Formats: sequence, C-alpha cells, structure tokens
Amino acid sequence: MELDLNILRPQERVSLQLRLLYERAGFRQYHMSRFEEYGLYRKYSRFLSSDQIITFTDLDGRLLALKPDVTLSIAKNAPVEEGGCGQFYYLENVYRPSQESHTFQEISQMGLECIGAVDDQITAQTVSLAIRSLALTGRDYVLEVSHMGFVTGLFDAVGAPEAIRSRLLTCIRDKNRHELQKCAAEVGLSRQGTDALCLLSSLSGSWEAVLQAAEPLALNAAMGTALNDLRTLCQTLEAQGETENLKLDLSLVNDMGYYNGLVLQGFLAGLPRAVLRGGRYDPLAEQFRPGTRAIGYALYLDELARMGQEEPADGERAVLNIALPKGRLGDKVYDLLAGVGYGCPENYNDTRKLVVENPAAGIRYFLVKPSDVPIYVEHGAADIGIVGKDILTESGADVYDLLDTGLGQCRMCVAGPRDFVDDPGSTLRVATKFVNIAKNYYASQGRDIDIIKLNGSIELAPILGLSDVIVDIVETGTTLRENNLEVLTEFMPISARFIANRASYQFKHREIETLLNKLTEVTEQ
Repeated sequence: MELDLNILRPQERVSLQLRLLYERAGFRQYHMSRFEEYGLYRKYSRFLSSDQIITFTDLDGRLLALKPDVTLSIAKNAPVEEGGCGQFYYLENVYRPSQESHTFQEISQMGLECIGAVDDQITAQTVSLAIRSLALTGRDYVLEVSHMGFVTGLFDAVGAPEAIRSRLLTCIRDKNRHELQKCAAEVGLSRQGTDALCLLSSLSGSWEAVLQAAEPLALNAAMGTALNDLRTLCQTLEAQGETENLKLDLSLVNDMGYYNGLVLQGFLAGLPRAVLRGGRYDPLAEQFRPGTRAIGYALYLDELARMGQEEPADGERAVLNIALPKGRLGDKVYDLLAGVGYGCPENYNDTRKLVVENPAAGIRYFLVKPSDVPIYVEHGAADIGIVGKDILTESGADVYDLLDTGLGQCRMCVAGPRDFVDDPGSTLRVATKFVNIAKNYYASQGRDIDIIKLNGSIELAPILGLSDVIVDIVETGTTLRENNLEVLTEFMPISARFIANRASYQFKHREIETLLNKLTEVTEQ
C-alpha cells in the first residue's frame, strides 16, 4: 500500500520529505528531552532569542524548563569525534514568547546542525540542503545569504564605536537608511564611512553582481575574507546548478554575539515571513568545545500551514497591496501616488469601500486604521504601507523601514504642568497611549515609572492629578499651552514612513522599488 502524501497537511508532508533528504545526506537524527535543566539556559542566555523561559520545579526539586532552543542543547550534548564533524538533524518543538499575542507559543522546527571541523565543503553542503529544503515545499522560494564578517569588518574600518554597533546593525537589518545616517552622525562617523554603511542596503541581488559591487568596499582583511568565503560558496553551488533562487544581500545581518560568518534566511512565495533561518555560530559551539566550528539552520514548520493559499500564476502581473491610513496622511500619500501613475478609477473618498484598485497599474489600496497599518504589513495582508514612526515604533512590527517621506512631521515629547519638578526619589506616574515607547524611553534613563494607559485626552491626566507627566505626540503645542502644560523633553522626531513586508520585498522587489523611487522623487522636491 502506497502512502499518498497529498492527504497530509503541508508541514507534515514536508517534514517527512526533509527527513528523507537529511538521512540520505548522512545526517543523524538528534532527539531532545521535552525538559532541560534551567541552569543551562540561564548560563547561556545571551545565545537565546529571549530570556523569558517557562520553568517549573520537578518532583526531585530540580528547576527545569520547557526548551526554548534546540541548537544550544545540540552544541552541548551532541557526540562529536575528535577532529571530525558531527552532522545532525532534528524535529522538535520549542516554547518562546510571542510579541503579538503576549503569550508563550509552541513552535515546530526542523533543521540541521554541523558541529566540529566545519570546512568549505560542509558549508556548501549545508547551504545546498537549505536550498533543497525550500524547494521541497513546491513553492517559489528565495534563499538570502550574507556574511557577518563583512559587516563587522566594515564597522572596524569606519571606526564605529562598540556601544553603537547594535543600533547600527538594527538599522542595516531594516534597510533603514534615514535612521542609519542619523545614528552615524550622532557618533561622529565620517561622511565616507556613513555612505559605506548605507551602501549595504543596495548590495543585494545575484551573487556575481553583488560580489563585484562589494569588492571596492573591502577595506580590510576581514571584509576580504568574507567576500572570498561567499565567492567560494557560490561557485560551488553554481557548479551544482543551485543558484537560480539564491540571492546575496549584504544587509542581511543578525546578532554579532551569536553569528560570526555566513547568515541564511529563506522565504516562500505567499508566506509573510522567513521560514528558514540560520548561519555560522562558532561563538556558541566554542563554549563547550574550544576551537569548534558550527553551522546550521532551522525550518519553521508552523509557517507552512499557510501554504494552502494559491500562488499567482506564472506570467501574471504582480499586484502591490498598499495599506493606507485613513485620514489626512493617507489622503496626502494617495494624491502623491496618483500623481505618478498609481491612482484608481474609483476615488476611495467617494465610496464606502475599504478596498479600491487599478489592475492596469498593478495597485490595490486598503483603507485601514492608522494603528493597524504595521500589522497588515507585517502579516503580509499588505505588501507595503505608510505609517507614522510613532505607531511603527510602538507596534514593534518586523518590517523594512525603507523611506522617511517627511510627511506628517511632529515629535514625541514628555509634557507636564509648567511648575512640575521631577523628584528622582519617587516613582514617576506617566500617562500615555504609547506604552512601549514610554517604557523604553524611561528604561534608558533607569527611571522608575508607573504607566497609566489612556486612549484619548491624554492632557487631562496631569490636570486631574491622575499622572505627573504625559508622553504624547506634539505638533504645534497649542493644546498643551491652553491647558497650562508645556513640553519638558523632546526625544523622538516623528514622520510618515514607507514600510514593506520582508517576504513581499523578495518576490515583488522590482515593483516595490519602482514605486519607492517615484514616491522619493515627489517627497524630496
């Protein structure tokens, strides 16, 4: 009796196919226990994606944890012969906090790890298996590859201070050139150094073109070594006929304390976020075996549950789905885009429809509440969106921040009564609807606060004694002055940002860049 794989759910079918792929490649399955000693995760917490872990006390009094990570356990416990390389694959569930639901979630992962004497051949085999893993889904896919050595080498070359590198890394990862320029200026980087950092976002595409464009930027040995590693890898994959869906993107970066070399990220058409992540993680492996090298990746099987959705037919024009905020900002942006060829026959202001489109222009607009724009984009319901930096920062959405349009300029401020004097010895009561922004601002100062969340008429809180101060947007300051309040501190300029879903950017790159360039032209006039 033959097993019909089509009756299985996508993640079940793919996991069976992956197991066969990895077994044939010579990898051994690694099994973890459901629980691990909490001490392991506490000691090596810097290698975890979050320090929030589900713990409990076992019957014998030991403090155990539901595993938040697989790689850490494999790096510590997997048997590796002296001078050899252990090659393992796994199918495990991990338990991590979800920023969206504010609860822990069970995540199904399948992946592989190579630990020991990792050389060019094993590196190429790992990336090849990542490519074939994505191909097994039957979907159009993109595997992005980068190298942390190129970015850290560039930081050294331009003299970026250690204290600011994490912030620079976030800007590079988000393709956020405007914040990158601001951050570089704050620490006094040269114009040439800043321009070199900003160039990273454009070093994306076919491996030959990217390596050729990156050569003039290789300012030190570390950067040169990184490019040589990438060239060796890509040439091997090219010889195997596996570079058609491979893309180099030197702005693909990750935690410098975890990854020290190759970085991988895989996307499937129709799915809103990366389904595969990994890279070279020698710093973790060396915690347990000095001199050990390691490379691996995880495929997030839960993401494959969405694969029932239809892909666009070959040759069908890609339609850009844009989340527009209702109100003045959305009207301004729509008028700008309509002026450069992205208008719709039906004016959304003259209809109660929430979706208007122009198939000929390849455009579709969704009219949504401003605070919902980042959510629609992050989850892939919209490819791109226009949103204020206040809303984007508050949401923490994992999206590309591609352009500061300069529209809707205002500022985030701390405001209070004109005679207010802060007492550092007492807890500061802060009223705001921007809870995350307020928490992060005061945490950076080490200030103890109580947050009072309000949704409107924030200025009323200090007047009635509900709070000491407020954190809110200030445009003209008229409302503050009329209520005997004043700005005490300005700490974040705000304007409308052009954001993009990370997966959409891979599969609709040409369309997004074309629209972005036209929007840039009209906003910079």
